[in-house]
Amino acid sequence: MKYRKDRKGEEISILGYGCMRFTRQGAGIDVKKAEEEIMSAYRSGVNYYDTAYIYPGSEACLGEILERNGIRKEIKIATKLPQYLIKNSSSIDKYFAEQLKRLRTDYVDYYLMHMLTDLESWNKLVSLGIKDWIQARKEDGKIKQIGFSFHGNTSMFLKILEAYDWDFCQIQYNYMDEVSQAGRIGLQAAAEKGIPVIIMEPLRGGKLVDLLPKEAKAKIANRGMSPAELAFRWLWDQPEVTCVLSGMNSIPMVEENCRIASVAEVGEFTESDHALISDIKSIIEKTTKVPCTGCAYCMPCPKGVDIPGAFRCYNEMYSEGKSVGRREYLQVVSLRKEPALPSQCVKCGKCESHCPQHIKIIDELKNADKALRPIYYKIAASVARRFMMGK
Repeated sequence: MKYRKDRKGEEISILGYGCMRFTRQGAGIDVKKAEEEIMSAYRSGVNYYDTAYIYPGSEACLGEILERNGIRKEIKIATKLPQYLIKNSSSIDKYFAEQLKRLRTDYVDYYLMHMLTDLESWNKLVSLGIKDWIQARKEDGKIKQIGFSFHGNTSMFLKILEAYDWDFCQIQYNYMDEVSQAGRIGLQAAAEKGIPVIIMEPLRGGKLVDLLPKEAKAKIANRGMSPAELAFRWLWDQPEVTCVLSGMNSIPMVEENCRIASVAEVGEFTESDHALISDIKSIIEKTTKVPCTGCAYCMPCPKGVDIPGAFRCYNEMYSEGKSVGRREYLQVVSLRKEPALPSQCVKCGKCESHCPQHIKIIDELKNADKALRPIYYKIAASVARRFMMGK
């Protein structure tokens, strides 16, 4: 495993474990499976584990695994204050205390203001005394380093970057987001201030692997790499990138990502590698309908619509073929016991207010529904539901 240093000179593995996408089992997380995967990553040298208050069951699962295996002091925990839920100063203490209890620890190595989208969201926290609170938690040792995760545009990222003496930050960044969100400009601005940058969505929620068009997959395979390896190496080629998070949920995925992280070097990308990235981007841009990463911040929908599922299958129609996307949608959404269709949308707008990608979800759901469910698919789904569920 390769390592890069944080602001205090401590080593962070260049591959971090994103704990948002643990495998679900019924209403909760498959803790046994998650433990096998986390311990495999730990044995391979991964020392940075990222979770958040709003990831269902994630903090508690991580805390249980670390305690049972006695490795808390050997790894670094990153979790996040749900700033969008903060109504008064006392609620900051309330959420933090709950997080420590879930994580079964008395301190957090890296604590982030979760999903700042504009300067106003930070200023609201400032008005509630967050600066004094941070200072107090640093002095009593309950927080080692403070940062923020960001979803917004480049100019707003630069303003937040200047608004406080941050120890680190976390941004969405991959070869498709080089000039969106914080982008390369934001990455380099943070590095110039000596602020380590943690990368989320390196594969755009799997889109840069599973949903790549066939033509793009073929080009990458001809280079002797997997799509994930290309995306990771593009990131680790940049010295400004400190750690790349991956939501690993299988042992083969953990092993492959750790293998890549053990050999990746800064500056190893060749001109032909950069040309390949340009070709892949051009192919993707021709097929993508909705820039959804599958983060699920839009969920749960009050009316039960599976928003990420609709967009994933909608995009799949144009990357893998219309029949592939429609068949997938029929199987994973249309045939659920409880319907989760875009036609259930009542335009309340809750999803759009939470979307980090600023997608016009209401309009795009209409487009997705029209494309995914032509009349003959609606008839097929209706017949199948009656046969399978008596409905």
